[in-house]
Amino acid sequence: MLVDSHCHLDFPDFAEERAAIVARALAAGVGRMVTISTRVKRFSQLLEITDTYDVVYCSVGTHPHNAAEELDVTAEDLVRLSAHPKVVAIGEVGLDYHYDHAPRAAQAAGFRTHIAAARETGLPLVIHARSADDDVAAILEEETGKGAFPFILHCFSSGRRLAEVGVALGGYVSFSGILTFKNSAGLRAIATQVPRDRLLVETDAPYLAPVPHRGQRNEPSFVVETAKVLAETIGVTADEIARITTENFFRLFSKMPKPPISGPGGQGA
Repeated sequence: MLVDSHCHLDFPDFAEERAAIVARALAAGVGRMVTISTRVKRFSQLLEITDTYDVVYCSVGTHPHNAAEELDVTAEDLVRLSAHPKVVAIGEVGLDYHYDHAPRAAQAAGFRTHIAAARETGLPLVIHARSADDDVAAILEEETGKGAFPFILHCFSSGRRLAEVGVALGGYVSFSGILTFKNSAGLRAIATQVPRDRLLVETDAPYLAPVPHRGQRNEPSFVVETAKVLAETIGVTADEIARITTENFFRLFSKMPKPPISGPGGQGA
């Protein structure tokens, strides 16, 4: 069994064939999917999806691109909404200095608000970091000093230092289709240095489809290709990377019930 720890099934790209996309993921051995919140004010749309598909869970939070729109969202709001049984994470939140769609001060304020909610709930914080490694690392170090919280550096494409800081503070590192790109040798080198008990895989669908699907719309079933390259990168079999990343996933996303073990392959429904 594999898990797609980060996708966006509520995005319009999937609206016409969501059932088929979930079915293809299951057929590919992807037994759980987490559809990630980008706006708290659209949270109800995520719940509709999780109510429809038993294997789909969600987060609650505000993407840094939308930080200025939701500065009124408090940690208490996030904690309250996260009580829903299908909510297994907080975020995605963080800093994006590549696009700068929101003022950096608003991004930082939202980041700290979500950290407070993750600390209180014990749910993992899903962190977006782009062209902001130093500030993300500084906030993580400062906030961890106030009390630890679980987190994941999602769709990792940053430098080695941020990976090292994240791991040192207890975080996990998740790799997307970027890992499979020909020009990502440096990223693959970083992946070899991440402890195996901190590795995760994801799609970030509909974005960043892995090779051999690059250029297409991404979907959860394609996480198989990223897992395959991660296995080759760290020198294990495809079955072993599935075991490693799935065990890590359920350890981090501890609110999600583990599937029952069934059949010779040990895959749950």
